[in-house]
Amino acid sequence: MNHGAALPEIRGLMFDVDGTLLLSDRTLGSFEVLPGAIEVLSALRERQFPFVLLTNGSNYPPTEQAARLRKAGLPVGDSQMITPSSVTAEHMSRHGIRRVLVIGTRGVGHALAEAGIETAYTGEPRAEQVDAVYVGWHPECSMKDIETAAHAIWAGAQLFSASDVPFFATRQGRAIGYSFAIVAAIRRLTGAPVTVMGKPSLHALRYVAKRLGTQMRRVGVVGDDPLVEVAMARRAGATALAVTTGVTGRDEWLRQPDRRRPHRVLGDLREVLSCIPETPARRNAIAAMPN
Repeated sequence: MNHGAALPEIRGLMFDVDGTLLLSDRTLGSFEVLPGAIEVLSALRERQFPFVLLTNGSNYPPTEQAARLRKAGLPVGDSQMITPSSVTAEHMSRHGIRRVLVIGTRGVGHALAEAGIETAYTGEPRAEQVDAVYVGWHPECSMKDIETAAHAIWAGAQLFSASDVPFFATRQGRAIGYSFAIVAAIRRLTGAPVTVMGKPSLHALRYVAKRLGTQMRRVGVVGDDPLVEVAMARRAGATALAVTTGVTGRDEWLRQPDRRRPHRVLGDLREVLSCIPETPARRNAIAAMPN
């Protein structure tokens, strides 16, 4: 992590949300935008530099989450908002998975249903007769949910999870990741392997790179967690840019092993703008300015 070293060329940016652009409360009912977030995204839009937001939160469909962020002042288009369910829907459609038991809120399964995948929930007819089980945000998860998931897996269903992150940053400190805890219970019962679709999986970063129109190694990944955004970027050969506004402080970043060490720690989110090249549109605008 050499702040004087030149960074690899970045052709698109992926921002984490919680701890990087904003801090939610533990219920995800409200949030506060972090310093520099509006300014940075506005500058990227002005420069016409590609960026997306990837959250591990699966409670809200992408369009609803984007609308909530716009209301708070963040200039985010619907197509720039990505959730693990966005990644899951594309992956399952490509692999012929047609019916899924969703262990989560209705928002968790929204992207799957939009993609034409039949979704089932605990208590509904034939809930255990599915091709896959998908676990997401579910603060009201019950033992009946876990039992239904276990029976589906024993009958041959694959297990997928929105997130494998135990904690995320909120205004009240760390909050637990529900997907992590629920999947742990299901796996303890069934021994089933799990495919994680959100960060830090490469499924997620491939989806991001495709949305940005570039290669994974040309993505700049901005986040607050060494086990999540930075680990994902390092595995893919992408550029990891770390913030100190979430779960990790500067001293802790400096203690990370190589596989979780960012290419640069940003003292302020606005420093991300110095990590990217000028776009042709930006260069042309500057050249056209009067002397």
